[in-house]
Amino acid sequence: MSVLTILHRNIKWRFHNAFTIVITILQPMLWLVLYSAIAGQTMQNTGIENYTAFILPGLMVLVSFGTCSSGGIMNYLMKADGSFYRVLIAPIRRSSIVLGQLLEAVLCSFLEVAIMVIVSLFFFVKIPISIPVVFYTVVLVFLSSFFMAGLCYGISLILPNEVMYETVMNAIVLPIFFLSTALFPANSITGALGVAINLNPFTHTMNALRSLILYGEIDIKQIILVMARFVVLGCISFGWAHSRLKKETNL
Repeated sequence: MSVLTILHRNIKWRFHNAFTIVITILQPMLWLVLYSAIAGQTMQNTGIENYTAFILPGLMVLVSFGTCSSGGIMNYLMKADGSFYRVLIAPIRRSSIVLGQLLEAVLCSFLEVAIMVIVSLFFFVKIPISIPVVFYTVVLVFLSSFFMAGLCYGISLILPNEVMYETVMNAIVLPIFFLSTALFPANSITGALGVAINLNPFTHTMNALRSLILYGEIDIKQIILVMARFVVLGCISFGWAHSRLKKETNL
């Protein structure tokens, strides 16, 4: 019950501070509307018929990055008004506090991903609608968002202010995004750059989402490997966020 209480509280905070939703979805939406229109003409020679559909999985991951990062900003704003510390002195398990806030970031990610999918339909993106495709898409978005939310939560409890937090998050998110297959196919990329792209766990999430959304193909082996990887990463990030909150309590 305490998890649901924290989740409900954070959802109310999110909609009370609706600017956090607008800000986090603004950049991916600009990429979807403007970049896809401009770059799509040059990418036709690569065999990509609908470039907007090609970059949609990467932008789905990018919007979850922004939403989860704003979850860390939430900690700073709550500290400023004292509500963060009121929660800490309440008789609630620390794991419930962390889990409730991470789930709120995941739900907000689903909201913004749904908005992007709806907007993409106006750019002739044809998404195959079937129960397996929707199910695996939801699971992949959930796992990747949960991992990122835990990472952001832990980082926000280490850094002293939101300025440093945003700087560090940009230094993490931008390389992850650009060293992936978010904007271009990486089949012909070799050397150190190719290795970096393949080591990026979000590359495989984007590829799995692209197979589901763009082609309607369900590669069970690929999906299970991606899910297993992010289950492990999610457990690690949750455990780290939980330990950081416990240290915050002991200060």
